[in-house]
Amino acid sequence: MTDSDQQPWGRVDETGTVFVRTNDGERAVGQYPDGTAEEALAYFERKYTDLAGQVTLLEQRVRRGAPAADVAKAVSHLQASVADAHAVGDLDALAKRLEALSGTAAELTEQQQAEARAAVEQALAERTAIVEQAERLAAQDPQKTQWKQTSAELDALFTSWQRHQQDGPRLPKNDANELWKRFRTARSTIETHRKAFFAELDAAHRDVRARKQALIERAEALAPRGADGVADYRNLLDEWKQAGRAGKKLDDALWAKFKAAGDVLFQAKAEVDARDDEEFRVNLDQKLELLTEAETLLTATDPAAARATLSRLQRRWDEIGKVPRDQVRPVEDRLRKVEQHVRSLEDERWQREDPEKKARSEGMLGQLQDAIAKLEADLAAAEASGDRKAAAEAKEALEARKAWLKAVGG
Repeated sequence: MTDSDQQPWGRVDETGTVFVRTNDGERAVGQYPDGTAEEALAYFERKYTDLAGQVTLLEQRVRRGAPAADVAKAVSHLQASVADAHAVGDLDALAKRLEALSGTAAELTEQQQAEARAAVEQALAERTAIVEQAERLAAQDPQKTQWKQTSAELDALFTSWQRHQQDGPRLPKNDANELWKRFRTARSTIETHRKAFFAELDAAHRDVRARKQALIERAEALAPRGADGVADYRNLLDEWKQAGRAGKKLDDALWAKFKAAGDVLFQAKAEVDARDDEEFRVNLDQKLELLTEAETLLTATDPAAARATLSRLQRRWDEIGKVPRDQVRPVEDRLRKVEQHVRSLEDERWQREDPEKKARSEGMLGQLQDAIAKLEADLAAAEASGDRKAAAEAKEALEARKAWLKAVGG
């Protein structure tokens, strides 16, 4: 191996010592005694390539926005490595690249500090919004609060709080402590109100449960009375509706018992009604025959005769008795129609024969007849005297009185 200028950035002497050239001169970087100069330089050039690769990698990290503190630490480490590198290559160029990265790290530090401050401010605002929402929930009227919804909202707020603590930036200690104190107080207030509300609700439910259980016992005691107990059961049902709620699940169970007691009574009543309906079906046939006869009165015009016939039919109607329950309304409606017709005939007769109205009519007729006689005399006198104006006025008045007389039936 001979001493030569084998490479712009280094050489190997006859002893196998390898030197690197920099702006400060050259220095030995190591020995490679058992190879050629080309092999020796290639070995130390590979070391340079590795070092240059580390610088390139750091430059890429900077472009991707690596934390400034990590960049500064890596630059310092690589600068020391380059200054004392056992490698052959353009070490001055690497030093310049690292110097540029050092300036970039300083700029990154300032930028990232500003970003960190902005992130803290945003996190503080978000954490404050969580607290304020929790405080709004705590300020609700416990009697009007939808507790299932409120509890879900509070759980969601606490989950958001934990996520901010884990993933968000670290807040100033005083701010973080103050916000947590407010959030914890709101949670405690909500929990206190919730417990008090449900304790009161439980007490009310116990009272309602006791009242409804007593109603069930009274309803079940009606069973031996059968259909006769239905009226009393309906009274108990009114009390049940006023008793309040004992909680859905329990209410459903209590109602099932209460209804079962009523079903016994209504079943007994249904059996009685069925027997009665069968017995009353004969009565229905008789009443339908009466209705056929009664409905002939719908064409009657003599109120006295119609009233006499209707009264006779009504007595027979009452004597026949009850009809099946589902036929009561239809047959009664048909009879009412006949009764209304007869009543209208009587009303019309009364209007015609009303003594007071007749007297008023007769008095008016007399007055109109007297007025007509006088006006006829006045007309004759006016015509005889040739007073056309007086004659015209008398004639006009006379025609008006005659029209009135005709209207009142004179």
